[in-house]
Amino acid sequence: MTDRTTPAVEFTNVSRHFGSVRAVDGVSFAVADGEFFSMLGPSGSGKTTCLRMIAGFDQPTSGSIRLHGAEAAGLPPFERDVNTVFQDYALFPHMTVGDNIAYGPMLRRVGKAERRRLVDEMLDLVRLPGLADRRPAQLSGGQRQRVALARALINRPRVLLLDEPLGALDLKLRQQMQIELKAIQKRVGITFIYVTHDQEEALTMSDRLAVFSHGKIEQIGPPFEIYESPRTAFVAGFVGVSNLVSGPLAERLSGSAQAFAIRPEKIRIDDPGAAAEAGACRVAGRVIDVIYLGMHTRYVVEVEGGEQLTVAAQNLDGTSADALAARGRPVQLSFRREHIHVLVG
Repeated sequence: MTDRTTPAVEFTNVSRHFGSVRAVDGVSFAVADGEFFSMLGPSGSGKTTCLRMIAGFDQPTSGSIRLHGAEAAGLPPFERDVNTVFQDYALFPHMTVGDNIAYGPMLRRVGKAERRRLVDEMLDLVRLPGLADRRPAQLSGGQRQRVALARALINRPRVLLLDEPLGALDLKLRQQMQIELKAIQKRVGITFIYVTHDQEEALTMSDRLAVFSHGKIEQIGPPFEIYESPRTAFVAGFVGVSNLVSGPLAERLSGSAQAFAIRPEKIRIDDPGAAAEAGACRVAGRVIDVIYLGMHTRYVVEVEGGEQLTVAAQNLDGTSADALAARGRPVQLSFRREHIHVLVG
């Protein structure tokens, strides 16, 4: 019986150096069994190196990596109960979809009839029934990605590693696949560890996520916590859009010169002199730019002192022409103090 209390993956002070470059620098985290865990960060932040070390494609310079409680040091990839889905799908073009998916069981000498049953089961899981006889070249990008996922899942790994698997898809298909991936993970119940630089992917699918920067983890937690309560200026700026306020403006608005972050949708934009909630922070300004985005409009407001704040307002009333006409108008901005998040770095 599987012990669900033991972490599926655990890093303890793990570092990976390439000469003088510290690709991963003293990273510690634990991924719960059955969790959808994302590693989010820009290129070169260390997230893919961590994934490669979990897979066994790379080894840490120092520190410990444990898989379901067992030390992974020196364990080759084929002896780890993990599988990887890559961005480029890595399908065999000369094989049918069914043969691609059945490749793992074939290597394990699973009988032909059982392989066929498993392939049909996987095709149903990824919503591609009846496509076993097609070639990868006859499929769309989204279908090829599902085949790659089915090929990885057919071996029933305890941990599935996904290295930016949706990066080659267009926006609409990527958003659709985000929902499908999360649904599949819930159905199969295994641990997914997902690497991405796309904040929307991480926020949409993850139970928890770790935000990486320069080989270190800046913050780790559930999506709502990362978004609503960023600990550092990097997290506030990388995950979503945020206003980073410091110095005299911070002191004028909050009473303290300590830097803080405020999300654009938490700021109310009104006509000058409009009534604001008791105790709210407020400042006068002028709209210098308007970005109409369909569901909402983003306003760039120059406030007293010459600094700029970004405000996001839902387009509940009016038209795009009304929104764009706000350019150049004097306004008053206000927001609640509880929406201020003081930054530690």
